[in-house]
Amino acid sequence: MSNIVVRREINPKEAIPMSPPADLFFRPLRDFFLDPFERLNFTPLSTFRNLSFFPDFEVKETRDGYIFKADVPGVKEPDLEVTITGNRLTLTGKREQEKEERGATYYTCERSYGTFNRSFTLPEDADAQHVQAELKVGVLTVNVPKNPKAMPKTVPIKATEQAAKA
Repeated sequence: MSNIVVRREINPKEAIPMSPPADLFFRPLRDFFLDPFERLNFTPLSTFRNLSFFPDFEVKETRDGYIFKADVPGVKEPDLEVTITGNRLTLTGKREQEKEERGATYYTCERSYGTFNRSFTLPEDADAQHVQAELKVGVLTVNVPKNPKAMPKTVPIKATEQAAKA
């Protein structure tokens, strides 16, 4: 089995400093109970959350290649880019924020927007010349086949009578 190195990059212009201990403390309160700061019209979570968009990825190896899947709901095809440089697969994209409606009252805004950039170091047996990408129902799927020359071969064994007598 091969190892694929995963790298997550943050666009420093869009990232807001996040305090992981505070986020770990407040997230369960927000998700499972009422937000204790809601009545005060002050939510400290907004100061700790990273507003950049980071899609979730699934990477798996099959017999024939490697499959990368990313959840990118609301991202349009022209806003996605898949590039390969050497043995580095890079997926870049952006999800643009919807325009705020004047006069509308927002009670919460938890959707994230911005650009993302994910890089994966491909194993030596990856065939970078035949990569295919597809965007379907908010899921980006990138198939990286294995090079047929690098795939294991079964070598037939021939038994002879002389070898059997020895």
